[in-house]
Amino acid sequence: MSIIFLPSADGSIGRHILGEPEALPTHADPSTSRLAYAAAHIVADPLRADATGGPDQIDWDATLHLRHRLWDLGLGVAEAMDTAQRGMGLDWPAARELARRTVAEARTRGAKVVVGIATDQLPAEADDLSTVRDAYLEQLSEIEGLGGEVVLMASRNLVRAASGPEDYVSVYDAVLKHATRPVVLHWLGEMFDPALAGYWGHSDPLKAMDVVTDLITAHAGTVRGIKMSLLDADLEGELRRRLPAGVHLFTGDDYHYTDLIAGDGHHHSDALLGAFAVVGRHAAAALARLDAGDEPGFREILAPTEPLSQLVFAAPTRFYKIGVAWLSYLNGAQDHFRMIGGFETGRSLGHLGDLVRAADATGYFTDPDFTARRAAAYFSAHGIG
Repeated sequence: MSIIFLPSADGSIGRHILGEPEALPTHADPSTSRLAYAAAHIVADPLRADATGGPDQIDWDATLHLRHRLWDLGLGVAEAMDTAQRGMGLDWPAARELARRTVAEARTRGAKVVVGIATDQLPAEADDLSTVRDAYLEQLSEIEGLGGEVVLMASRNLVRAASGPEDYVSVYDAVLKHATRPVVLHWLGEMFDPALAGYWGHSDPLKAMDVVTDLITAHAGTVRGIKMSLLDADLEGELRRRLPAGVHLFTGDDYHYTDLIAGDGHHHSDALLGAFAVVGRHAAAALARLDAGDEPGFREILAPTEPLSQLVFAAPTRFYKIGVAWLSYLNGAQDHFRMIGGFETGRSLGHLGDLVRAADATGYFTDPDFTARRAAAYFSAHGIG
């Protein structure tokens, strides 16, 4: 019996008994009914990680090992995106090196990977449209030159530079015209990054959706799909209905993914989720059920993980990467709980304790005794035991 004393966000400390792991049959074959990508995090070098960030602070072996674990579950990897602390500790030189290594590793096993591109080689104050466009094009050229496909991420610089929807369209038009491989767009809400408020030139998401759908329709031959990360299932359903035939809606809704992936009988969402980096075993097993036509079985496995995901992505949402790394550490997928830029300090010890409880409720921990020892040692080092 694995007993541990855990802090809680309400300030209390309580005794908890870890349960047995959920038996979840998985395999390395990708889903046949849905496209599914997990946005993976990075593992810091614990001896080098500090507040400055940078490529030399990444433990490359451990980071790539995490990607292979996801591929072993049949999931694709979404690389160098916000789960990997893009713009929050991971700069462009580090992202470029991460992309190079991951694309090369994927090629050795025929695995799926897409790579985020942005404009983060620019200084934060850059606000010239042509400069922003050229920064996107530089990163597009770099990643396509590696043989990778891109996710065209939202740009803080573009928010500064754009005076209206037409400026967003002009920049995206230029980038999409230069793309030689299919592109996934990314609509990231301000709950993930407050600097992206009013993206597409509108604060009203329905007006912004008009801009997005017109853009996608004009480039339907190039746009493979769009990842929507607004945490609003109704808005996602509306955009899904508006998309041209053959263009995928990749859910980025880490709160409501079960219903969205299952679909409404007419349309469904595919998946490109940070949550799947946490609940990858459950996601893989659930998708296998869906592939077999067993939607109730899919829901039975995946729906119970949503409370855990909702806690991982609780406001302020941008700190969700901490939960991803914490649970990875407790489940033995990495050897420490340090993050580049000292990012792990963005959540309280009580929040970390609540994550243990929520994860345990899903049968998450594959070796409860191991997890209990790791968690107890960590909390003890902070005066809790």
